[in-house]
Amino acid sequence: MLDQTRNQAVLRERQAPALAVSFARSAAEVLEAQRLRYKVFAGEMGARLPDAASGIDCDIYDAHCDHLLVRDTGSGEVVGTYRLLPGLKAREIGSFYADGEFDLTRLEHLRDETVEIGRSCVHADYRNGATIARLWAGLVAYATQRGYRYFMGCASLGMADGGHIAAGVYRGLARDHLSPVEYRAFPRCELPLEALDRDVVALPPPLVKGYIRVGAYVCGAPAWDPDFNTADLLMLLPLARMDARYARHFMNA
Repeated sequence: MLDQTRNQAVLRERQAPALAVSFARSAAEVLEAQRLRYKVFAGEMGARLPDAASGIDCDIYDAHCDHLLVRDTGSGEVVGTYRLLPGLKAREIGSFYADGEFDLTRLEHLRDETVEIGRSCVHADYRNGATIARLWAGLVAYATQRGYRYFMGCASLGMADGGHIAAGVYRGLARDHLSPVEYRAFPRCELPLEALDRDVVALPPPLVKGYIRVGAYVCGAPAWDPDFNTADLLMLLPLARMDARYARHFMNA
């Protein structure tokens, strides 16, 4: 029985696509990431994106970001992406993306040591631990090689039900995972938690669960993003809090 189980595991490993992680080195590679984002955000989530006819998701921050790619080496397709905006670059252009959704005054002193991560998405056929591990390997390597101490970013909760599940997710997280008060951020357009069903119990989606698992804080109540129709949580991960097991795992992925 043990041999059969081992053989099945080896077979699954052989059948799994080979994935490679890299950063976009050309405008064409950035475009691949933007097309994947459009497919996920507009095609699956129904986001109202500007210039929808173009088939890409693009905004003013893209030109200033580094774009992390996970590529299926067999097909050549980009199947996962993150974009990264270092704090010094954010100062040059005037803001982080999150500044548009939150008052980040209490995090001001962390900006130059922070990388904002966002626009995370994975192709529907590749939403598994292997792809996520490759993405996180790229994130951790980027931060450690450049001496950054914090990851920050918005993590989205769907609002197809009007926000009741999103409110339930936040209330559950707030019990154990709120940041210290000195790291709190304040939504500019707050999700109306008091108007939403207080009896809904909901588990966080995989992305948020992953952030929490590696040691991230939730920096306060969610903001409502009307364009994406999502409730966005601001997450802050001091790299010093990252569980050593996960750090080793991602560095070896």
